[in-house]
Amino acid sequence: MNRNDITEKIITVKVAKGIQWADVAKKVGLSKEWTTAACLGQMTLDEKQAGIVGEIFGLTPEEQKWLQVVPYKGSLPTPVPTDPLIYRWYEVVSVYGSTIKELIHEEFGDGIMSAIDFSMDIQRQADPKGDRVKVVLSGKFLPYKTY
Repeated sequence: MNRNDITEKIITVKVAKGIQWADVAKKVGLSKEWTTAACLGQMTLDEKQAGIVGEIFGLTPEEQKWLQVVPYKGSLPTPVPTDPLIYRWYEVVSVYGSTIKELIHEEFGDGIMSAIDFSMDIQRQADPKGDRVKVVLSGKFLPYKTY
């Protein structure tokens, strides 16, 4: 058994029971974005959070312990993603990555946007021409230091 096995079990139970990530997040007490990432094996849950997720998805105590292990982050199976939705994010970074980098450096200086001290919000925006996806990413700026 490994963390990937637990992720697959969570997804299987989610589909079988029609569970929504937002409902899981409410029970865990965290954002739907972070909770989903944790259930998909990209974040570490504490014992209490793992117990709640375990109860929702019918995980054994041993399986719940896997939720508390620091995961190997990065879940894409190939360097260039093949899933159309994920590929479009890859496309956004490919097309706009240098622009984002340039504008962050111009505004903040030489550094990076943290994906550790980070939050994300995904919302539906109604639009008569077709609903839109609004994604807000917020990461702490971490300047490079000289030494």
